[in-house]
Amino acid sequence: MTHRELEKLVATGVLKAEAPSSAEIAGLIRSGETRLRDAENAALSIESRFDLAYNAAHALSLAALRWHGYRPDKRSIVFQALAHTLALPTAQWRILDDAHRRRNAIEYEGFITVDEALFDGLLTVTREVAKRVRGLVE
Repeated sequence: MTHRELEKLVATGVLKAEAPSSAEIAGLIRSGETRLRDAENAALSIESRFDLAYNAAHALSLAALRWHGYRPDKRSIVFQALAHTLALPTAQWRILDDAHRRRNAIEYEGFITVDEALFDGLLTVTREVAKRVRGLVE
């Protein structure tokens, strides 16, 4: 994978180049995998499961970005960078980007609209991100 696109984001100030930390990456992966497992618990409300899956996706996506030696300036860039950090197809990272917008509406506006289709897509893509991140570090 080329870092050219990530370097362009450094030039615009969206990312910062920073040496990766194996302890930080391991912690992010642990956090992401734990939240992903919890998100799969059907006994929880869909809102709780969405929150867990979203935060799992974010932790795992951040782990991928950190593995490549970058730190984001904004939270949502970790999803947009997945095309370059994990070669994730656009259609998949856009599901995570949509989940990010939905998460913001919930967090900042109290607007809760989580449907099964959105949650299922989020869970499916988060599982794929987890698999690809594991492939980086193993």
